[in-house]
Amino acid sequence: MTRLAAVGGLLLGATMVTHAVAGEPGAPAAVPFSTAEETTPGPGAVVVAELGTSRTAGSWIAGDGATVVAVTDEEAAAEVRRAGAEPKLVRHSMDDLKSATKKLSSATRVPGTAWAMDYRSNQVVVRGDSTVSADDWSGLTEVADGIGDFVRMERSGGVFTTRVNGAQPILSTAGRCSAGFNVTDGKRDFVLTAGHCGPEGSVWFADDRARQEVGTTVAGSFPGDDYSLIRYAGGRAGEGAGVVAVGDGKGVRITGVADPTVGQRVFRSGSTSGLRDGEVTALNATVNYPEGTVSGLIESNVCAEPGDSGGPMFSEGVALGVTSGGSGDCRTGGTTYFQPVTKALARLGVRLIVAPEADGGAAAPSPAPSRTEGAAAPDAASPGSSTAVRGILPEPSTLLSRLADPRSVGPGLLVIGGSLAALVASRWIRAEQDRKAYRRQYSATWG
Repeated sequence: MTRLAAVGGLLLGATMVTHAVAGEPGAPAAVPFSTAEETTPGPGAVVVAELGTSRTAGSWIAGDGATVVAVTDEEAAAEVRRAGAEPKLVRHSMDDLKSATKKLSSATRVPGTAWAMDYRSNQVVVRGDSTVSADDWSGLTEVADGIGDFVRMERSGGVFTTRVNGAQPILSTAGRCSAGFNVTDGKRDFVLTAGHCGPEGSVWFADDRARQEVGTTVAGSFPGDDYSLIRYAGGRAGEGAGVVAVGDGKGVRITGVADPTVGQRVFRSGSTSGLRDGEVTALNATVNYPEGTVSGLIESNVCAEPGDSGGPMFSEGVALGVTSGGSGDCRTGGTTYFQPVTKALARLGVRLIVAPEADGGAAAPSPAPSRTEGAAAPDAASPGSSTAVRGILPEPSTLLSRLADPRSVGPGLLVIGGSLAALVASRWIRAEQDRKAYRRQYSATWG
């Protein structure tokens, strides 16, 4: 009877393991890998690419939602009109603007300064915060004067700093930062956040008592860029991986990834200042933080404060950037910079996890991440489809809870182990019984 029970237990355990493996959730829905190192963002991308950087100087979204393309000649303007966009004649081409930023980058580095190409004014704007001395500002002004009158110098209040300390707070010995977006390599899930939050090896927790571990930083880049990956301790991001929190238990479904457009209305979520909105004012911005220089950033007039660093920037449910730094605050306003998500995904070799549709189906992958043809007019833009926030960070897990989970192979393995032990025990018991019977028979025969 013991042997029969053990064999039955082996069959039952094998069936449980088989069902658990078959029922394991697959990899989360994710948008395709981004492979482009440099993209021309925005609805005017196609016509700008056709005309080239010597005849154009960027594109943006006007207040009425129309696409405007800066061009240097009338023939190019006619091409823009035929493409369904509005042309604006300017003096300086994209080549001129890029040449100016290159010369600024080759000058002596001055912490507290930043520059970006302002497509709408056809200028390169150089900003200096309150920490920049009069001598350093004078020296940088001489460099700008040598480039040309299309370089505009502006003093700004506050201090350009990384916003250390988002949507969901994460803490480590390196400081307090924010979970940006959840991403995956197809095998494991990660948090994409700012690179300045902490070096590789930093361990992150969801609580200030270090009881609920989130994961460990395994890759990143700062300065130069400003992104990093936190590998989840449990391997998976959990329920709600495609949702970003916006406060009061509410969230926004993230359904795709793209590069933003100048003039586009965007939203940023952070644990310090909550959900805020503003406008993209420039692309490919360079900021000289005290820790080092970061280039290729998105510039905006969305406010941010310490505690918002690494948090997500998005619009219409499309992921755009993670908070890097800036100046000012949400009382007086200021300038905030973001690391583009597309570039971080391409460099790290991961994909953005997207949210299922409201009916429970998986969201369809977004098109190539370099275009935002569907960008709404600034006044009509919204954060995206709203939903409740559930499980943005994985629930704490124990060995007992994992073994008790019916989706786990643990219960089946326990049944198999117990059955094997019973089978071995039954064989030992039978052998011992045979030995005792032999001794009794021997004694009775020989007296």
